[in-house]
Amino acid sequence: MKSTVEQLSPTRVKLSVEVPFEELEPDFARAYQSLAQQVRIPGFRPGKAPAKLIEARVGRDTVLAQVVNDALPAKYSAAVEETETKAIGQPEIDVADLEYGQPVNFTAEVDVRPEFDLPEYTALSVEVEPVKSDDDAVDEQLKALQQRFGTLVGVDRAVQDGDFVSIDMAATVDGQPVEEATTSGLSHEVGSGQLIDGLDEALIGLKTGEEKQFETKLVAGEHSGEDATVTVTVNSVKERELPAADDDFAQMASEFDTIDELKADLAERVARSGRMQQAGEVRDAVLAKLIESVDIPLPEKVVDAEVEAQLEPIFHSLGHDDEQIAKLFEAQDTTREEFEKKARETAEESITRQLLLDAIADQQETEVSQDELTQQILFQAQQYGMAPQEFINRLQQAGQVGAVYADVRRGKALASVVNKVAVKDTAGTVVDTDEFFGEPANEEDAAE
Repeated sequence: MKSTVEQLSPTRVKLSVEVPFEELEPDFARAYQSLAQQVRIPGFRPGKAPAKLIEARVGRDTVLAQVVNDALPAKYSAAVEETETKAIGQPEIDVADLEYGQPVNFTAEVDVRPEFDLPEYTALSVEVEPVKSDDDAVDEQLKALQQRFGTLVGVDRAVQDGDFVSIDMAATVDGQPVEEATTSGLSHEVGSGQLIDGLDEALIGLKTGEEKQFETKLVAGEHSGEDATVTVTVNSVKERELPAADDDFAQMASEFDTIDELKADLAERVARSGRMQQAGEVRDAVLAKLIESVDIPLPEKVVDAEVEAQLEPIFHSLGHDDEQIAKLFEAQDTTREEFEKKARETAEESITRQLLLDAIADQQETEVSQDELTQQILFQAQQYGMAPQEFINRLQQAGQVGAVYADVRRGKALASVVNKVAVKDTAGTVVDTDEFFGEPANEEDAAE
């Protein structure tokens, strides 16, 4: 097989491929075997008819067309590999006139990863916000821990924010009772906002046995979205009584012997959380600086495909009904043109990031281990609330395992250059990025 490449633009090439006829012999064998199962020829069992009889029945040109059609994906992939073409997106293939016994010629136009110069990382610098010492966050952590070990005690007073109440509720729409919005003995934390709008405000100030009416919109059931009058009655009021923050509590709620040790541990956790947040800001700032420092031509058809991938699920859900689509945009105070423009900007930003990080990964020779890929898949499965094997099966069925691999590789590539960029906070202090972007000291740190 012979393959040549013609550069059509910085982001598109044309492959010209010539496949000798004899290279198609294995493909012909498979085609005849398949046709033998489909074509019924008197005197022969299914699958046993000779190739010449099958060819006479369906026609030599039909067999040749099927052979070429079946062989094209593999021949195209071989041409891409042979010419070291960095193809992205789907090719547009054009097959020349076919003649039995003669070489098969076809061309394939496809978008490719553009060539561009990466910056000198040590010449770049970024600035992020400093990590703040947050005593309030430590107090919040301690209070949250106390609440886990708190007890609910009844109180003889009006309802306050944060109380736990038992309530009865009944709703009417246009004076008619709404059965599905009627309940009794419902437990609710005042201020949580977990039920209907207006409930928490109505409860505050009521005492046990008192009731109050308020107006709201129902959020579920047959009358969802309709205005309703709701009557709420308080059956009981309880408040959470917190244990004292002392050494006894520290021993009960943690592995520490004293409250000072517990507070010190909480302070370290808060500080680490702050450093992690700053690390995320560093990563984003470095990525933004890298993008700013390069000029990447974008493959137009890849961008078009990404835009389509964003818009099609939305339009499909509306049955491609222009009237419904117009109502959607009106509700969002935008137009179709503005919406599609935003989708294109998002697509261009996404593809720019991918091309940049892929180029860095190639430059840094970034590799992804099986364990790293597995860890990422397990993490995503947990995010989606799915069993790991079920999630893996879904990825394989959708052909998305390669996409997960690419994402992990891009993340590692970015991390590999962060330490080469000068990072300071807005106070002028140099930020040490080793904790989150340095080389792991051991396998346990790498897994984390």
